Amino acid sequence: MTLTTFDDLGLSKNIVATLSALGFATPTPIQEKGIPVVLGGRDLVGLAQTGTGKTAAFGLPMIEMLLKDQSRPENRTTRALILAPTRELVNQIGDNLRSYLRRLPLKINQVVGGASIGKQQMQLEKGTDILVATPGRLLDLIARNAISLRAVRYLVLDEADQMLDLGFIHDLRKISKMVPAKRQTMLFSATMPKAIADLAASFLTDPVKVEVSPPGKAADKVEQHVHFVAGQNAKTEMLKKILNDNPDGRSIVFLRTKHGAEKLMKHLDATGYSVASIHGNKSQGQRERALKGFRDGEIKTLIATDVAARGIDIPAVSHVFNYDLPEVPDAYVHRIGRTARAGRDGIAIAFCGPDEGRLLRDVERLMGIDIPVASGEPPANLSRPVRPQRRGGAGGGGNNRNHQGQGQGRGKSEGGAKADGRPAGKPGHRKGGNGGGQNRSANGNGQNRSGHGRPARSDTAGGRRREA
Repeated sequence: MTLTTFDDLGLSKNIVATLSALGFATPTPIQEKGIPVVLGGRDLVGLAQTGTGKTAAFGLPMIEMLLKDQSRPENRTTRALILAPTRELVNQIGDNLRSYLRRLPLKINQVVGGASIGKQQMQLEKGTDILVATPGRLLDLIARNAISLRAVRYLVLDEADQMLDLGFIHDLRKISKMVPAKRQTMLFSATMPKAIADLAASFLTDPVKVEVSPPGKAADKVEQHVHFVAGQNAKTEMLKKILNDNPDGRSIVFLRTKHGAEKLMKHLDATGYSVASIHGNKSQGQRERALKGFRDGEIKTLIATDVAARGIDIPAVSHVFNYDLPEVPDAYVHRIGRTARAGRDGIAIAFCGPDEGRLLRDVERLMGIDIPVASGEPPANLSRPVRPQRRGGAGGGGNNRNHQGQGQGRGKSEGGAKADGRPAGKPGHRKGGNGGGQNRSANGNGQNRSGHGRPARSDTAGGRRREA
């Protein structure tokens, strides 16, 4: 029998009633597949896109089991530990878990960098049932004897691929030695590179793998397009045009660096746009105010870096802009996952400058698609492997490239771009036939990536890790 309600998943009546009061009637696929596994006591690897309800997939059964135990945590210990890569994601998980705990006697605490460590020590003094933490701040608190992990029975690694991207692998290994070997562990990730498989092998015991979408696949409702532009100024002008043409939209614009994000935000603010920024140089208070303004609709455009934006869960986001293509192709999947949430449609627009061809190629190789061109001409040295024709979201996948110039090349969309950044004409319809388009050369390697533009790292007791 197909499990279609939370009652079918084995959750208690109290929790199901709370979910009903919150408006949750039907579990998402990751919840439907994952909750019974966790309730059964098995370790779990969950592969799912962002915005698919992963927090409830591990949070609801964990709450269920903690309530059945009825024991109380000892001072300076926690019974469950959830690790996440960023402050925003930690706060989001904590808020979601609290909403499931209406009138239930469990205590949740969250600890992140950028907040008072003394206050966090006081909160942990009398013990906690569920602790949500960034790895770096957790290790800082352990070093102060503010928390012990000896009583952890449930361990969750959320957004594990992002934690590795941010350099937390050494912190995670340290933490794994501090938690009891007899525990239940859950690992969630949107992508599954080899490093994540290796991490799962070292943290989990005979895990059940639950996969609701292929790793590296974008949400089905995300319509993707790329504009080939001459440089940074052209990116800014294209961005402003699309924002002007969509005054009722809610947009997130991703850049690679904190400096670039702040510079773009100040320019847009000075030219009359409703804009705010979040990145590693912003205080926790500044980031929270920016997110609140964006969530409430007072801010229409949020300029962000990957590190700061990982915890954003706002269904109203209509557009995601890759102003800078990411150095790590997996980050593209996470970025565009900020739109098309809660069953809505969304548009993901990438700007590709002359030196970003290789980054685009890496993204398309990961996703197994050719992102449709909205405007501009791709550089001639942008080579790609031949692959079967596939669609890139609702907008269509475009035509395959061919190393020998045979078949249809990738030319400019007919009629330029629509107001919302999509190509005019039929989705996926390109100029050029029988080799008439602009093909990539078989031996072109694209432009080399420069060493600049990477997020700054901070040296801490936990090894070299990027600030979160």
